[in-house]
Amino acid sequence: MSASGRYLRSLMACMLACVFWVDTASAQSNNAGCTFRLVAGTSRQILRCREGLTIIAEDGARFALVDRDRNGSADAVRLRRKALLLDAPAGRVRGGFAVVTPQAIAAVRGTKWAVDVARGKTSVFVVKGRVAVQRPASNAGVVLGPGEGVDVEAGTGTLTVKRWPAARVSALMARFGQ
Repeated sequence: MSASGRYLRSLMACMLACVFWVDTASAQSNNAGCTFRLVAGTSRQILRCREGLTIIAEDGARFALVDRDRNGSADAVRLRRKALLLDAPAGRVRGGFAVVTPQAIAAVRGTKWAVDVARGKTSVFVVKGRVAVQRPASNAGVVLGPGEGVDVEAGTGTLTVKRWPAARVSALMARFGQ
């Protein structure tokens, strides 16, 4: 095969891979009981799911909804990059809801919280309610309350709960138009 033929074949393979790599909420939402819309004048996305779950994804967020129990409703999301703001009303999402990242699992029964993945670190912040956070390969974790956050990096070190300063909270929430 000629060099130009190999180049064209590589280019087509790359384009095909990129099409399947992009996690678009609209494609995911059809299979997980969620509706999708873009926020006018922004590049944020809002997903409204059965049982009252709302997810706001910042521009460029890479995530996939998961229906672990196959009942037609999302009960988890795999987040690989950037941030999501989630609101899961207490008692409405059966079995709770989890955000799974490379560094952490953040699980709730009913709360409003944000999860941000950047540069090998997952940050979790609670607006209201309580969120349990642990590393994927660990049974030990922490429970966050309103105004608290934790930064989870690769490794096995102890997770440290901190009250986040107003400037950090404001910067994170601004990414969601809040």
